[in-house]
Amino acid sequence: MNLNDKKVNLSRRNSLKFVAGAIGTGILAARVGGDVVAPEPAIAQNDLTPDAALKQLMDGNKRFVDRKRQTPNQDFVRLTEVAKSQKPFAAILGCADSRFPPEMIFDRGFGDLFVCRVAGNVATPEEIGSLEYGTLVLGAKVLVVIGHERCGAVDATIKGAEVPGQIGSLLAAIKPAVESSKDKTGDRLENACKANVVLQANKLKASPVISKLIAENKLKIVGGYYDLDTGAVNILV
Repeated sequence: MNLNDKKVNLSRRNSLKFVAGAIGTGILAARVGGDVVAPEPAIAQNDLTPDAALKQLMDGNKRFVDRKRQTPNQDFVRLTEVAKSQKPFAAILGCADSRFPPEMIFDRGFGDLFVCRVAGNVATPEEIGSLEYGTLVLGAKVLVVIGHERCGAVDATIKGAEVPGQIGSLLAAIKPAVESSKDKTGDRLENACKANVVLQANKLKASPVISKLIAENKLKIVGGYYDLDTGAVNILV
């Protein structure tokens, strides 16, 4: 074998070693990646404490604010996994405002959240009944009432706006919060929005179904305030 043949063979061996190393590195990286980002359970697990459920929500909101969303449970595979069963770990009563998508701001996906939305995040009998179902039957461990910055329904209530149709029923439900907060210092609209969260949360706590779950430490109700400018949810009560 001459010198040139030896060089060719060495080049081939080096190439094979490089390819093998690259493949091995790729497999290792995939395994490491799989360990770092653990796969989500097939169905959202709600066999956790209310405090742990709230932490999952707030961790997700922090990722959202920090622009580090993981977008868990948002693919078509997840859709099919929960098609026949659901076990949401959290329930939400939020405003119907188009700038407030709960699954996005909490970085969650299909089957994770049981969401009720209505203008002014008011606890109507229908909303209360729905949330009784989401907590008692489906097993959500935390129920979050979320108002938001510059809520149009609260602003209309403050201004005593004349509104058509059934819109007035929403303003009537918010009015006690406007009255209770009118003498507070600071921004009147913000104060009223936050007071409305507390008001609606207290309505939910008055439900015999929900109050029993709370007494048994199976459920926690908290109020939150969503900042439209930053995407952050701050816990009020």
